Amino acid sequence: MKKPLVVLTGPTAVGKTKASIGLAKAIGGEIISADSMQIYRHMDIGSAKIMPEEMEGVPHYLIDELEPSEEFHVVRFQQMAKEAMKKIYSHGNIPIIVGGTGFYIQALLYDIDFTETREEDSYRRELEAYADSKGAAYLHDMLRRVDPKAAEEIHANNVKRVIRALEYYHQTGKRISEHNETERKKQSPYQFVYFVLNDDRKNLYQRIDMRVDQMIQQGLVAEVRHLREMGCTRDMVSMQGLGYKEILAYLDGECTLEEAVYIIKRDTRHFAKRQITWFKRERQVTWIEKDQYAYDEERILNAMIQYTKGVIC
Repeated sequence: MKKPLVVLTGPTAVGKTKASIGLAKAIGGEIISADSMQIYRHMDIGSAKIMPEEMEGVPHYLIDELEPSEEFHVVRFQQMAKEAMKKIYSHGNIPIIVGGTGFYIQALLYDIDFTETREEDSYRRELEAYADSKGAAYLHDMLRRVDPKAAEEIHANNVKRVIRALEYYHQTGKRISEHNETERKKQSPYQFVYFVLNDDRKNLYQRIDMRVDQMIQQGLVAEVRHLREMGCTRDMVSMQGLGYKEILAYLDGECTLEEAVYIIKRDTRHFAKRQITWFKRERQVTWIEKDQYAYDEERILNAMIQYTKGVIC
């Protein structure tokens, strides 16, 4: 018997957090965050982190577990999420993976194997030096020459993943896009339901703009200033998240606050578009289009409950 697993994902600002609480309470679930930023302590506003009072008693994992100085990547996510799942199953409950980082979800859902490559410090340092001296676009062009498909899938600003793809090619002579395609065809070891909560593009973009404005009102600038005072720098993985690097640029006098806010909104909209493109490529996905339910949260929740019961309960 495969163990049950629920995934609830979708583009940023679509409303995953609230929906996940309702679903967890209805099916006896505990939530594992599949978010690359909410794992970090002291980074609450810019990550739109769920607060303890919003959890309504539902246990959450992979939130506030690392310091901003620590590196978080897909392999570490996979390891930590598996540990959390063991605890949840031991409670007799169902893990619900909630977040918008599609690669993390895929790695866990299909148990993607990352052991084939080893870290090679000298080559990694060389690539990092290229990124610093020549820019992310130069590094992305290097990837495009050896693995055009991977370059298409990985945004130029995601230096961490670009470096990993180049490392993989350097060490194996194979393209990481082909490796990922093979892994993607694996059968999941779980009996799962994979929901993608989605909204009309215009509404989604309005929600993103409103969320960014709200973050500024809640004190995002003060949060980033505090992180900088703690010793956080823009070369840290944590500080490369949307909202953080732009406010750092403002604090360093590289742009006005108005310009920083504009860039955050623009880049978050682009990010949401890339997320949707990613989820459209995934298999066995159940799309929950909010407009088809007249934005009625109760109807949306009931639909997810019924579908979940039909598959894994």
